[in-house]
Amino acid sequence: MKSLLQTVATLLLFSFATQSQAIEVVELKLDNSSKVVFKIRFNNGSISDPAGKQGLTYATASLMAQGGAGGMSFADIQDMLMPWSASYFVAVDKQVTTFTFQVPVDFIDDFYPLLRNVLLAPNFDEHDFSRVMKGQQNYLDQVVRASSDEDYSKFALEHLLFRGSNMQHLVQGTSAAVKSISLDDIKSHYQKVFIRNNVMLGIAGNYSLALLKQLKSDLQGLPDTPYEPVTPAKARKADGIEVEIIAKDGAFGSAIFTGAPLPITRADDEFAALMIANSWMGEHRKSYSRLYQKIRQARSMNYGDYSYIEWYSAGGRNQLPPSGVPRASNYWSVWIRPVQIATQLKAQYPELADISIGHAHFALRMAVREFDQLIKNGLSQEDFASTRTFLRSYSKLYAQSPAQQLGWLMDSRFYGRKDYLAELDSLLQKTTLEDVNTALRKYWQTDNMFVTIVTDKSEAQPLADSLINNTASPMTYSTLVKTGLAPEILAEDEEVAVYPLNVRKVTIVPSADTFK
Repeated sequence: MKSLLQTVATLLLFSFATQSQAIEVVELKLDNSSKVVFKIRFNNGSISDPAGKQGLTYATASLMAQGGAGGMSFADIQDMLMPWSASYFVAVDKQVTTFTFQVPVDFIDDFYPLLRNVLLAPNFDEHDFSRVMKGQQNYLDQVVRASSDEDYSKFALEHLLFRGSNMQHLVQGTSAAVKSISLDDIKSHYQKVFIRNNVMLGIAGNYSLALLKQLKSDLQGLPDTPYEPVTPAKARKADGIEVEIIAKDGAFGSAIFTGAPLPITRADDEFAALMIANSWMGEHRKSYSRLYQKIRQARSMNYGDYSYIEWYSAGGRNQLPPSGVPRASNYWSVWIRPVQIATQLKAQYPELADISIGHAHFALRMAVREFDQLIKNGLSQEDFASTRTFLRSYSKLYAQSPAQQLGWLMDSRFYGRKDYLAELDSLLQKTTLEDVNTALRKYWQTDNMFVTIVTDKSEAQPLADSLINNTASPMTYSTLVKTGLAPEILAEDEEVAVYPLNVRKVTIVPSADTFK
């Protein structure tokens, strides 16, 4: 009897172990598709970086995707892919790392061994390591500061919101930490976090059941290290409005990003209500939104002004919300694209020769004032109805390709949902005006916010003084422009110029000292 009980117990333990290691699969069968898309997502991301090795997850994933595999060199792999019109790449975010492979159905048999080798048998070659790490180091030391002040201000905001936590650093790491990463570090990290116990498999297109079965079986060959999930830190709450001004040489205007913690995500039904308020206030790249109309359309101050209730990756390039960047730790934010600085305005318009600061203080005041008015007055029934109708149609455009559809389905699982876009339409349909106004008053406030401003060295100190002293910041126009403006705009300008902001702290940081 004891032997029988031991046998049963052993079988039960084996069954439990097998189930616990089962790989979650998200399928999107498209029989008429001419290609197959694979997404292999690891539940790690940059928050899995060890202390002192920030950037290690990014380095490991980059070396897998941009190095040789299965004994083949990276150059030979690229030569092989070209005639097939196949491709693969990796994207690392704070909580997930996703490898995407795409291949026409006609070449799937030839392509599959390469996919398997990239994931299971990366070469981790010294030459590839040197090349990949030079690129990562160069990004941290040069590119992030020089290529886009808009992205720079966004990354700086996260640095401020999550200071001192595992969500603070760029996914590429810090300059000092990346210098310390060795090839052995990467090999060890691969064994610890690129494992079968934290992987999700997504597959879309015209694939066979045999192919899916083979891939599920092969992924069992990933390292079998026990998985210890890392909890993402929550965003800090500011004490009043805390501003960090990043002073750099030759900045093209003042790029502004503001943010504050948001305790809800797509996992919460209330998120749909807040989406409606956010869309009306500042839908990404949409000219109908309030901020766009007030700051760009009426005053021609910049290229665009938007608001967000979750991380929006590569907003300068993406017209639609991207998949592949799900996060459990959330914040809402406002993006004020670069506005002119004093030296620019003086050079263009002789009548503005006496100004000391450009438009950043005024633009920030206007954005905060618009949020304050919305929180006070709420959306009107008319604005609610038209915005909800827009969102119900617009959200159907988010996932247009098989790769995008698959990505959104996989993100849905992250948030505990099956198909978020389908569920979102139902949630929006059921949302009322009262729901929206309740949500925006519950989750939005402007008394405690972080603000990052990337600006020219010549603007940094005058702007800091103006902000901390709550100095009046009248809007400055050329004479020609001002004469063409409606009296109501000029009257509103006078109110905005003295609108009180709860600024408690302003710090100037030299650009060279960021992301170290």
